[in-house]
Amino acid sequence: MSWFERGREPTSFSHRMVQTDLFSTLSERELGIVEGFVHNRQYLAGEVVFDAGEEGQALYVIVSGKVAICLPGQHDTPLAELQTNDFFGELGLLDDWPRSAQARAASATELAVLFRGDFERLMESHARIAAKITMRLAHHLGQRLRQMLTQSSAQGTLQ
Repeated sequence: MSWFERGREPTSFSHRMVQTDLFSTLSERELGIVEGFVHNRQYLAGEVVFDAGEEGQALYVIVSGKVAICLPGQHDTPLAELQTNDFFGELGLLDDWPRSAQARAASATELAVLFRGDFERLMESHARIAAKITMRLAHHLGQRLRQMLTQSSAQGTLQ
C-alpha cells in the first residue's frame, strides 16, 4: 500500500519526488531519508547547470521549470528540453566521465541535486533505498539504450 493510499499527507519533498520515476518506488519514510542527501538549487533562465567537458558530479531532478540539453556550440537547437519531474545527468552518479552536453535552464528552474558523494553515503547508510534508486536508474538507462538502438536501426534501413 502506498503512502497516498494510507491517507497520510505527504511532505512537500515527498509529494514532489514521488512523481519522478527515479524515486517512484520509495515509501514516504524512504523519501524522507533521501531528502537529507539532496540539495535544492535555483537557476535563472539561460543559466548553465553544467557544461560539456565538465566532470560529472551529480544527478539533477527538475522540481519546476525547464532545462535544455545542448551540444557544444548548438544552443539554438537543443537535443532535448526536459520538464518538471524529469531527471538528467544520471551518469554523474556512476563515474567521473566528462559531460557530453551542456545543461542550461530554459526558464526559471528549481532542481533537486544528488551529488555522487552523497549518493555513496546513502549507499553506505541505507543500502536498500540506494538499491531501489539504482534499479530505477538502470531501468531508465536500459530504456534509453533500447530507444537509441531502435532509432539507429530505423535510420540504417532508410539509407
